[in-house]
Amino acid sequence: MSEQHIQDSPAGHSSRPTSTWARGMTVFAGVIMAMGGTFQAFAGVVALANDAFYVTTTDYVIEFDTTLWGWIHLGTGILVLLAGFAVLNGQLWGRVVGISLAVISALINFAFIPIYPLWSITIIALDVFVIWALALHGRDITR
Repeated sequence: MSEQHIQDSPAGHSSRPTSTWARGMTVFAGVIMAMGGTFQAFAGVVALANDAFYVTTTDYVIEFDTTLWGWIHLGTGILVLLAGFAVLNGQLWGRVVGISLAVISALINFAFIPIYPLWSITIIALDVFVIWALALHGRDITR
């Protein structure tokens, strides 16, 4: 694994070496956010366009109609997509918002498991990866 050594920061603090692996993980997290946000938004549009596409259950703690789920997924998807682009551009606010939105997305998809289980579990797993990559290596993309 090759490493690039970083010069002292303007504040006089030395920075840790940045690996290409860490930068790659952060870029991958940004791409996953952009793609996942797009797919999440499409899932929302599908729910809004066709109420019968998703089958809702009546024996679950959280009972939303399909239209509300559509708006939730559409809004969350657009926000995650925008945060993904910010992460790819090396913006600090993109990493902070990205971690926050990944947590929110995981919670939303946890509640969506009875309606679309495979999709929800896949998105939760990707959200966990995004949180890990941005929290651990998020700073490395700006170097």
